[in-house]
Amino acid sequence: MFSLLFPGQGSQIVGMGKDFYKNFDYVKEYFSKADDILNKKLSKIILEGPKEELDQTENTQPSIFLVSYAIFQVIKRETDFDINNAKYFAGHSLGEYSALCCAESLTFEQTINLLKHRGASMQNAVPRGQGGMVAILGANISEINEIIKINKNKFTCYIANDNSIGQIVISGKIDSIELFCSELKSKNFKFIKLPVSSPFHCPLMNKATHEMKNKINNTEFKNPIVNIISNVTANPTDSSIEIKKLLIDQIEKPVRWRESVNNMIKSKVNHFIEVGPGKVLSGLVKRIDRNVKLNQVNTFEDIKNLLND
Repeated sequence: MFSLLFPGQGSQIVGMGKDFYKNFDYVKEYFSKADDILNKKLSKIILEGPKEELDQTENTQPSIFLVSYAIFQVIKRETDFDINNAKYFAGHSLGEYSALCCAESLTFEQTINLLKHRGASMQNAVPRGQGGMVAILGANISEINEIIKINKNKFTCYIANDNSIGQIVISGKIDSIELFCSELKSKNFKFIKLPVSSPFHCPLMNKATHEMKNKINNTEFKNPIVNIISNVTANPTDSSIEIKKLLIDQIEKPVRWRESVNNMIKSKVNHFIEVGPGKVLSGLVKRIDRNVKLNQVNTFEDIKNLLND
């Protein structure tokens, strides 16, 4: 039994999707349609860069969706692999939008539009340089919660991602992040400051929540044809009404990826297929359970491998 995984921010790379863009006219049409909707040459940024422009949140979010969606469509159209026979679709943060579109809860146009606003509103929620994120390696969530709790009068940080066993990401304002990192050093925890301009998935994103609430509520969602695993609850849903609420909550709530993967495995999923740029999610799944089967699909060769496995 398999599930599809759709990557989030951080998986982008200049040239992603080029293999599919060169070989399939309908993929070129998706890229062109995205350019028209966004009124910018997103396709040029994806295929040629510069990296600095691709890494801007308002460009990254629709770009990763566009490439993930294009790859999904190539698998669906060019192979006899029944991709909609997945038990679940799950996406990491913005990847949840890719999952919803591929599960026919949203149209391509609706998704691009929502991600255009989501990326811009999240990028602008906190002035550039005033917020940050740190990935902590080798710690579990209870240890990090304890540090946050004990030091609540000293600094304010939030768990943004519970990604896997031994990888937690926290968000906060820069001064709090610095104090948090000092605390981590004193306890000999390894950590990496992430190259992001905003503190995602925490209450500092409140301005973005208000902006996106109207956009999401004014968009017509359908019930997905495959159950979606929510980042907020780590549980499946096929209710368009619930999905809307959860997408609004998702902006400020932590991404419960470790629990999401564990819950899928408990539901007899033993094969995960990452559809989109990079191998980030496959790496996280491997840390959670080394016994599951993994495929990544971000080149046409990867599709052949998927079919031959």
